[in-house]
Amino acid sequence: MEQASPDLERLLQPAPLEPLGHPDAGLEAAVGEESEGARGDEGAGDGTMTENNFWLKKIEISVSEAEKRTGRNAMNMQETYTAYLIETRSVEHIDGQSVLTDSLWRRYSEFELLRNYLLVYYPHVVVPPLPEKRAEFVWHKLSADNMDPDFVERRRIGLENFLLRVVSHPILCRDRIFYLFLTQEGNWKETVNETGFQLKADSRLKALNATFRVKNPDKRFTELKHYSDELQSVISHLLRVRARVADRLYGVYKVHGNYGRVFSEWSAIEKEMGDGLQSAGHHMDVYASSIDDILEDEEHYADQLKEYLFYAEALRAVCRKHELMQYDLEMAAQDLASKKQQCEELATGTVRTFSLKGMTTKLFGQETPEQREARIKVLEEQISEGEQQLKSKNLEGREFVKNAWADIERFKEQKNHDLKEALISYAVMQISMCKKGIQVWTNAKECFSKM
Repeated sequence: MEQASPDLERLLQPAPLEPLGHPDAGLEAAVGEESEGARGDEGAGDGTMTENNFWLKKIEISVSEAEKRTGRNAMNMQETYTAYLIETRSVEHIDGQSVLTDSLWRRYSEFELLRNYLLVYYPHVVVPPLPEKRAEFVWHKLSADNMDPDFVERRRIGLENFLLRVVSHPILCRDRIFYLFLTQEGNWKETVNETGFQLKADSRLKALNATFRVKNPDKRFTELKHYSDELQSVISHLLRVRARVADRLYGVYKVHGNYGRVFSEWSAIEKEMGDGLQSAGHHMDVYASSIDDILEDEEHYADQLKEYLFYAEALRAVCRKHELMQYDLEMAAQDLASKKQQCEELATGTVRTFSLKGMTTKLFGQETPEQREARIKVLEEQISEGEQQLKSKNLEGREFVKNAWADIERFKEQKNHDLKEALISYAVMQISMCKKGIQVWTNAKECFSKM
C-alpha cells in the first residue's frame, strides 16, 4: 500500500497556534497576521454581488418615518404592526436636480429577513445587528410596549443605523439583495426566498454538535468566543446599573417638585419673603420637570450600548461557522484515514482493529482475489476523491479564516471608536446635568438673598 503523501499528512494536522492571553487583548492580538493578507481579498456571497454598488457610495439613506398599520398575517389573522419609510437621496446633482430619489416602506420582519440572508451568504462577516424587537433593560417609567411611540422612534433610529452599517461595509454594500431591499418594494420577499438561503442555513443542533465534538478547535476562535461572551456580560451589567440609576435619579428629581409646592404655599402667608419664595419654588418646579428630557436623551446612549450587546452574538455566529467547518474537515480526515486503513488491510490481508468485516471473514472465509481487487479499486477511487475533498475543505477553511479576521479587525476599530465616543458623550451629558442642578440652586440662593 502506498504511503500518504507528505502534503496530505500536513493537511491532516492542525496549524500551530500562538497564545492570545486575556480575551480583551485577544480581539486585538488575534487579528494580527491573518488580517494583513485579507484586506485586499474580501470574500463574496456566491454570485450575489451587484454591479450597481457604485451608487451606494453616492447616496444618503435614512429611515425617516414610522407608521402604525393594520393588516393580515400569514395565518389570515388581523394584526397591528409598524412600517418604516426608507428614503434614498442622491448626494450628487446634475443641473441642480437630484439624480436619484426613492422611498419605500418596510416592516421590521423584512429587516430581519435581510439580516438572516446576509448571515447565511456572508458567514465570515460580523453582520451588523438589528435594534431590539421588544424593549430590554427598561427603568420603571419607560414603556416595554413595542407599539409605544417613544420605543418605535428609538427603533426607527436603530433601523436607520443598521442600514448605514451595511451600506458602509466594504462587502455587504455590494450585495444584490441589499440593493433590491432599497429599491424594489414589491416581490422583494419572493426574490430573497428564491436565493434558497434557508436551505443553506446551518441548523442550531448541527452547530451545537460541532461545538462539543470538534477535536482541534482553533484557539483564536475559541478566545474570540470567550471575548464575545464577556463583552455581552459586561454591557448587560452596565445597562442594568444604568436602569437602576435612572430609576433613582427620576425619583430624586421629582421629589424636588415638593420643594416647589411647599415654597409656593409658604409664599402665600409671607409678605416680605413671598416673592423670593415664589421664585425659588418656580426654579424647583423647572428642575423637577427637566428629568424627563434628560432620561430620554440617555436612552440614545443606552441604545448605542445595546447595539454592541447584540454585536456579541454576531461575533459568536462567525465562531460557530468556523467550528462547523473545522468539524466537517475533521470528519473528512477521519473518513479518509478509515478508507486508507481498509485499503491497506485488504492489500496486506491483515486486520489491525476489531471490525464486523473481520468477524465476517473469519466466519464465512476469505474473499476471492477478484473480489478483493474490486474492493481495493473502489476504495482507491474513494481515497482519491477524499484527498481532493480534504484539500478543498482546507483551502476553504483557510480562506474563511483570512476573510473573517480581516472583518474582525474592521469591527474592532469600529467598536473601539463607537464605544469611546458613546461613553465620552454620556459623561459630558452627566456633567451638563450636574451643572444645571448647580445653576438651579444658585438661582434659588439668589432668590433667598433678595427676601
